[in-house]
Amino acid sequence: MDRRVFLSLAAAGVAEAFQKQPVGIGFLGATHSHAESKLAVVRASPELRLVGICETDPTVSEKLRSQGIRLMARDELLKSPEIQVIAVESPVRSHASDGLAVLEAGKHLHLEKAPADNMAAFRKVVDTARSKGLVLQVGYMWRYNPGIVKAIEAARKGWLGSVYRVHANIGNQLAADRRPEWGEFSGGVMFELGCHLIDPMVRLMGRPRKVVSTLRTDGAFTDTLRDNTLAVLEWDKALGTVQSSTLELNSSKHRALEIEGTLGRVLVEPVEQPSLTVELKKASGPYQAGTQTVEFPPYKRFVDDMKDLVAAVRGEGKLRTTYDEDLMVQEALLRCSGMDS
Repeated sequence: MDRRVFLSLAAAGVAEAFQKQPVGIGFLGATHSHAESKLAVVRASPELRLVGICETDPTVSEKLRSQGIRLMARDELLKSPEIQVIAVESPVRSHASDGLAVLEAGKHLHLEKAPADNMAAFRKVVDTARSKGLVLQVGYMWRYNPGIVKAIEAARKGWLGSVYRVHANIGNQLAADRRPEWGEFSGGVMFELGCHLIDPMVRLMGRPRKVVSTLRTDGAFTDTLRDNTLAVLEWDKALGTVQSSTLELNSSKHRALEIEGTLGRVLVEPVEQPSLTVELKKASGPYQAGTQTVEFPPYKRFVDDMKDLVAAVRGEGKLRTTYDEDLMVQEALLRCSGMDS
């Protein structure tokens, strides 16, 4: 083999091997309810290397330390040359400011939901990511849920005909000691939990021309958490409804996304472990006419999210959701939550 060819191939191999080194990731905050699950996925992934976590809560910090996780000061985390991407898992009130700090430090960003409690703050985050050419991944937990992905595919490819209705339900039975945390924002459970299904609904249907919300406090508690909520979204030829409550018995069984069109409907219920019911007037795509149920291999939250994040950071692919889609979802979330004024 020609020496120059050999050296060129060798250099290419070294470059590829370097590129395939695990992506260094840090966490800014670890108190969000999703932080523990995401941390477990990161630590189990051969494509990611956890460098350290910045967390000031003494109880959480001690738990992390007992797991052998390196604790880092905020500036140390933001400036670390070992870290390419940072996951913001701090309290919601800090998401936008922490996310902006990550981007200004030149790091790619995984930003926990809700990404901000107002539009201006999130727009600044998006503008900064866009101007710096950095990856911004918002942490809605079902963007990679296979049932929801397949339901949206059926609608987008026209297999359901003209979509005229979308309905979503997501609830829980929130522990009383967590109600103050959720009650911090006037949108209550719609802002905290409903966001997960507002996200796919708006990414599918686009910006609603009108939103009307009813945000009630109906639980037998002495606080003002909006714990029983409904939002109605209108598009030119379709309606959407999102129900979210902290009072729902056996809520995990009834979390659902339903899309109805003139030629058929799809229903994801439950959302985890996803089960998809497809009902069609005529055979379309991989589905037969009539009603059928699609089951999926065991699904674990955040695994595919992190795979996509790694690929985007390495420049091997793009995230499924664009900057502009994230802005559209945020605007709709604030409108549904009565927080857009």
